[in-house]
Amino acid sequence: MPKSWKERSLGSGFIISPDGYIVTNHHVIKDADVIKIRLSDQKIYDAKIVGKDPKTDLALIKINPTEKLHVLEFGDSGILEEGDWVLAIGNPFGLAQTVTAGIVSAKERSIGIGPYDQFIQTDASINPGNSGGPLINLAGEVVGINTAIVAGGQGIGFATPSSLAKNIIAQLREKGKVVRGWLGVYVQAVTPELAEKFKLKDAKGALVASVGKDSPADKAGFKQGDVITSFDGKAVDEMNQLPIAVASTPIGKKAKVEIIRDSKPATLEVVVGELKDDAGEESAEPSADTDYGLTLQDLTEDLAKSMHLKDTKGVLVADVEQDGPAFEAGFKRGDVIKEVNRTQINNIEEFRSALKKSKDNVALVLVKRGSGTIFLTMKMESGK
Repeated sequence: MPKSWKERSLGSGFIISPDGYIVTNHHVIKDADVIKIRLSDQKIYDAKIVGKDPKTDLALIKINPTEKLHVLEFGDSGILEEGDWVLAIGNPFGLAQTVTAGIVSAKERSIGIGPYDQFIQTDASINPGNSGGPLINLAGEVVGINTAIVAGGQGIGFATPSSLAKNIIAQLREKGKVVRGWLGVYVQAVTPELAEKFKLKDAKGALVASVGKDSPADKAGFKQGDVITSFDGKAVDEMNQLPIAVASTPIGKKAKVEIIRDSKPATLEVVVGELKDDAGEESAEPSADTDYGLTLQDLTEDLAKSMHLKDTKGVLVADVEQDGPAFEAGFKRGDVIKEVNRTQINNIEEFRSALKKSKDNVALVLVKRGSGTIFLTMKMESGK
């Protein structure tokens, strides 16, 4: 708690054991110097952090109560159906023990806040202060942990499903951290435009944008441009399904992975590794050579060194013009353009030349972003 008890009293949580283990969100306690818990009987306890997992925004804390506590049991979020009634309980705006009711609008909803998005969406009113509180079914079981809302929205709230949370909480209680499976690929969604460029029948699967050197995927023979359609017997129709499937796979397990490579199906076998912390992203300084809505700069050794980039070849994106072709394609400041239409790019002139040769005025561009790479498709005006 950064300053005082009164200044920070808007978090929620719920008790999962009589001896005082409490589940909450990581963002509720991450900046706290001191954590205090007020129970429904108004007793206040000091709490310590047992473990936390920023990737799923979950945390486990512990108090030492003077008596056995009443607990909430986890239910099975997997059997929830759209339209089922649920209750959200928490401390919105400091209003303790507030209960709101609503229905499940969607399951496994991805909202782009992390690699393991599979939220329960509900219209049960969730507000600041509800974070970490339970989402309960009509049997009184916890089926989710209230986690996020849509800024400015009404009746749109998201909860981490119990099917994901139970394993995370068990690991935090036992080890104080979470151990996840690791494949070693940077993947992206298959858009209709990318499906056309890669000659796929459907816009399904997870497109491999890059393969980490000496990673399990590298050793198994994965290549940039592969499209993963199944992992360890689980279908991968959407990109976000792959990280969740890999993360839940035991370390050291041999998993069969079905892919599409050069429009042909293939099967690879990979030994799942252990996920380590990811590297952060780099940013670029402004430049002055603008084209296609991009401010570009040739990447020299001196520039790469000043920006702490490992790459010394390519074209640096110093800025992106809003509403331009590059902005719509998804370019970001700090990207390094490596290829256009599967041809290596070393400077701005090569970039422009390759774009002019693009068929149907659509270019397939590979960019380095942070520690990984990603494919983008950019539409250009005729005659550009």
